[in-house]
Amino acid sequence: MRKVQRADVVDYQTYNDRRDAFRQRVLAEKDKRRIHLGEHLTFLFECTDTILYQVQEMTRLEQIVREADIQHEIDTYNQLLGGPGELGCTLLIEIDDAKERTEKLRAWLELPAHLYLKLPDGTRSPALWDPAQVGDTRLSSVQYLKFRVGSQAPVAIGSSHPQLQLESALSEQQRQTLAADLL
Repeated sequence: MRKVQRADVVDYQTYNDRRDAFRQRVLAEKDKRRIHLGEHLTFLFECTDTILYQVQEMTRLEQIVREADIQHEIDTYNQLLGGPGELGCTLLIEIDDAKERTEKLRAWLELPAHLYLKLPDGTRSPALWDPAQVGDTRLSSVQYLKFRVGSQAPVAIGSSHPQLQLESALSEQQRQTLAADLL
C-alpha cells in the first residue's frame, strides 16, 4: 500500500477549504474498513486516505506549518499502514462505563496476543503489536496492530482470549476492500 507522501499534504488553510468533501469521502471509506468483533472491539483497517485524513486533521488542529513537524506527522501515521503482505489497523476497545472499562482492560491485558485474522485456507494470522501499548497492569483502549497475510485477503477476524472467544466473518465488501489493499 502506498504511504502518504509530503506532496499529498496541503497546508491547513487549503485543507480547511476542502475538508468537508474530503471528510465525507474518507468516512465512507472507513465504513468499508470498520469491522466489529463482539460488543466492545472495533477494528479499523487503515489505508492511504485514512492516514492522510489523520495527518491533515492534525496539521489543521495544531496549525502545523514547519516542514519537519509535518514530516513527523506523516512518518508517525504511516507506521499504521502495513508493509508488503501486511494489513494495518487501529483497534478501539469501546466500553462506555469507566469502571467496567478499567476492569476489562485489566482482565484483557494479553488480548493482543490472542487476536487473529483467519485466511481462506483456515490458517490464523496472529496480530503483531507494539508491546509499549500494553502496560504492566492494563491494556490501552487503542491498539495499533498489523497482520501478515501475504497475498491472501482474510475471511474472518477473531479473538482466542480465554475471556473473549469470538470470531466474525468479514462481509464480501470488507474482503474485497482488504484484498485491494494487498495488491
